[in-house]
Amino acid sequence: MWTLSGFADEISPDFETQCRVAAALELKFIELRSAWDTNVLDLDDAQRQRVKSLLRQYGLEVSSIGSPIGKIFVDEDFDAHLERMHQAAYMAEYFRAPYVRIFSFFVRPGTDPDSCRDEVLRRMSALTKLATDAGVVLLHENEQGSYGDTPERCLDVVESVGSPHLTLAWDPANFVQVGVRPYTDGYRLLRSHIEYVQIKDVKHGSGKLVPAGHGDGEIRDTVRALRADGFDGFFSLEPHLSDAHTFGGFSGPELFTDAWEAFTTMLRTEGVPYT
Repeated sequence: MWTLSGFADEISPDFETQCRVAAALELKFIELRSAWDTNVLDLDDAQRQRVKSLLRQYGLEVSSIGSPIGKIFVDEDFDAHLERMHQAAYMAEYFRAPYVRIFSFFVRPGTDPDSCRDEVLRRMSALTKLATDAGVVLLHENEQGSYGDTPERCLDVVESVGSPHLTLAWDPANFVQVGVRPYTDGYRLLRSHIEYVQIKDVKHGSGKLVPAGHGDGEIRDTVRALRADGFDGFFSLEPHLSDAHTFGGFSGPELFTDAWEAFTTMLRTEGVPYT
């Protein structure tokens, strides 16, 4: 049984609207990235309590904290960023989320990523140690422009750190944006480390973001392969079908619903049970 989730702030900045639309789509989980135009790591006590209350009211749980950890340049100060990771781990505990989404640090344009490898691995190891102590699992997202934006460097990160508390969030659209055919070029290489899937699709060349199955993210091929491999985890809708906001992509209620319909139609067509 596959479990659907989604970046709820793609629906609306207002958290109750996020919950209402997610519940109407029969989602049981959301990915918590921001509420009321405030990053999840910056929610104050009253906001956190309100979020928890609304989650309970709408029958929702949190699949992952959609944190911005690792979304700085690799030559920027790390100590302050490591403190932010403490807050991310606290939020995961507070909302009973098993995962925290992170990135492997941006590489300056024109810089060879290999020249940053040692510093990236030092930082990723430090983040992973903190996550281990907190009992949370980090999901590395293959963000364009970060060290781990290709399958080979994603593999390098997780295997070099070598911890069950650092796994991969598979984002097919991000791979397409760096010239990778996700399933063809990366699936077999990374399959043993894929623990979470973000559903976002894009047209190669134009960069136009589209509902699942309408772009070059090879999502149907990946769904078939994951089913054959016995995958049992989260699929988080992150469609980015409208203008981006401060915290990432945005879709709005109608386009988010379109994205949900496209992916769930694919699952039903492929005979994949989901909840």
